[in-house]
Amino acid sequence: MKILESKRLILRHLEMSDLAALFALYQDPEMIKYIPDAPLTLAETKRDLEYFANGHPKLPELGLWATIHKETGQFIGRCGLLPWEIDGNHETEIAFMIDKPYWGQGLGTEVAQALLAYGQNKLGLTRMVCLIEDGNAASIRIAEKIGMAFEKEGRDEIGPFLLYTIDLPANP
Repeated sequence: MKILESKRLILRHLEMSDLAALFALYQDPEMIKYIPDAPLTLAETKRDLEYFANGHPKLPELGLWATIHKETGQFIGRCGLLPWEIDGNHETEIAFMIDKPYWGQGLGTEVAQALLAYGQNKLGLTRMVCLIEDGNAASIRIAEKIGMAFEKEGRDEIGPFLLYTIDLPANP
């Protein structure tokens, strides 16, 4: 099921047919360098895919979604919106992972902008965040390009992160 569409990308629910491509992404050390909780085995990847197949189990309007390149129809990543609790506050993270052959084409920024608009316009969110590993300059650039600013350093059960945030006007 299609969730949203941008100029060059379609985001849809993950399907079992995405398993091999998703596993291939997770097998590349460069792809998961800044994702400390990335699945490492095929079984873990399958569990991850099944977990998000219909959206986040507790908040189905959120989740990680298959990212499809419109021109080729190829699965090129997994992007979406994830719920977090940070310092007692419920937050929604913009998450993105685009396959290496598509780096440097502005697709990360395009999908982040689309997710930001979707969160604000479709879900009525008034604040969104990015949890970014220290040293992940590309993700920091994307967060800044979509209007986010560094708020603070944090730590959760996964480890340390940099918190980038944006406050959005409420929809009328």
